[in-house]
Amino acid sequence: MLRAKFPRAYLDLNREPYELDPRMFVEPLPEFANTRSLRVAAGLGTIPRVVTDAREIYSGKLNLSEALRRIEGLYKPYHAALNDLMDRARQQFGVAVLIDCHSMPSIVARDPGAGSRSEKRRVDFVIGDRFGASCDTGFVDTIEQRLRGFGYNVHRNRPYAGGFITEHYGRPGAGWHAVQIEVGRSLYMNEGTLEPNERFDAVASHLGAALAELARDIPLGGANAQASRAAAE
Repeated sequence: MLRAKFPRAYLDLNREPYELDPRMFVEPLPEFANTRSLRVAAGLGTIPRVVTDAREIYSGKLNLSEALRRIEGLYKPYHAALNDLMDRARQQFGVAVLIDCHSMPSIVARDPGAGSRSEKRRVDFVIGDRFGASCDTGFVDTIEQRLRGFGYNVHRNRPYAGGFITEHYGRPGAGWHAVQIEVGRSLYMNEGTLEPNERFDAVASHLGAALAELARDIPLGGANAQASRAAAE
């Protein structure tokens, strides 16, 4: 388990290291900065400019040194640790699977599995695998089917297909698999007060069960495959 101890509004780890908005800084940005991505245009770069409802975070411009301090001191150590975990898992077990968990605000969309009788329903989970590019499809099927079995409305790749982490660490041909799971906040919390609701424990249990089933299904080839299989069961 790897968890950032700072908010995405301060530094977004699910971006390239230098997706920066030149409007935010006193000095010109270095040439290697990516200033033209769609995420930067939306104000949601590595150092976000806005939060919900496009509200500006900062009252004035930042010094470039502040952005570089955050990137060097927080972003790079986080990704170095994540890269090391993936590399060690791949060497030890023959495969590495990254589950990148996020929360999403309540959204309502047409249920793609309801056919001609489809109607709009709350979306509970969105599983993103970059449209099949970042993870073995069978792994994603396992997660989706298990969550659907608990009665959740699960979408795949729409509206969230995965960000930088899923794209960067998802290399199925090399044994690195990455899948993003967006969890609807209204499932487990009051979105107004941010307090856990009565379903918190059940949602956590269901998600854990889905990932445990995935762990059992993953074919392992490393030296510790049998020990890992026993732990999963």
